Amino acid sequence: MNIFSFPGQTAFYSGKVRDVYTIGDRLVMVASDRISAFDVILPRPIPFKGQVLNQIAAYMLEATRDICPNWLETVPAPNVSVGKKCVPFRIEMVVRGNLTGHAWRTYSSGQRTLCGAAMPEGMKENDYFPSPIITPSTKAEQGHDEDISPDEILNKGLATAQEWAILSEYALQLFEKGKEIAAKQGLILVDTKYEFGKIGDTVYLMDEIHTPDSSRYFYAEGFEDRQQKGERQKQLSKEFVREWLIANNFMGKEGQSVPEMTDEWVNTISQRYIELYEKVIGEKFKPELLSEQETYDKVVAALR
Repeated sequence: MNIFSFPGQTAFYSGKVRDVYTIGDRLVMVASDRISAFDVILPRPIPFKGQVLNQIAAYMLEATRDICPNWLETVPAPNVSVGKKCVPFRIEMVVRGNLTGHAWRTYSSGQRTLCGAAMPEGMKENDYFPSPIITPSTKAEQGHDEDISPDEILNKGLATAQEWAILSEYALQLFEKGKEIAAKQGLILVDTKYEFGKIGDTVYLMDEIHTPDSSRYFYAEGFEDRQQKGERQKQLSKEFVREWLIANNFMGKEGQSVPEMTDEWVNTISQRYIELYEKVIGEKFKPELLSEQETYDKVVAALR
């Protein structure tokens, strides 16, 4: 999508997936159809992906307002959110309910601590932790985010002890709510990440939550059976894109090139995102195609 220029705009930032415009004390966040994996933006956009992510995030932010304040004010267009500008903590609050992904890789290498959180002996891949653990990472300006422990967060001044207590409590409560919403849809929220910021002394939830870009979901039906048999879990996330890349010898390393994305494969990814929306939200997806001018006009009207 072309870069917009909004009245009163003071800053612009283009992330891997979202374009963020600053207008005074407000942010306009445009969820693009770009898709990234291994910190690399893939060469072809995925139709409706931006709308899927934006609308899941808006739904989840509304559903968790009773837990903590969040940045979102309005959703003027299918793939655009407008809200309050916060001063971000340079921390990603990663919450894990199951031993999966990075946590499993760490565990299977013999380590029993991740980011200062203890992982019990005798666990298998995808097992539930006795209770969810927080494994924070630093929010990197460039390159990869890095694991960090709560002690290191305090020592580096990334948060005060009081702020860390608030962030931890919010993250765990949000995760419980996310699990509750998922369970109603026959899903398990496996792991996710949250980003927080401040306005004055108040901590706000920022960005997006519980979308397939920031979260992993398993299908609840047959979960225990698959665990007992040591079978792979059925999941709803963009992990299938990563798996396709790995199968085609791409993991974002130097000298590797992204495999060709055929029309058929792009359409498959789009359909998977739409399926994901319908499964997570429990409603039929209504694709909306607005021109850039229509999107611009709606955003400008929302900023008035």
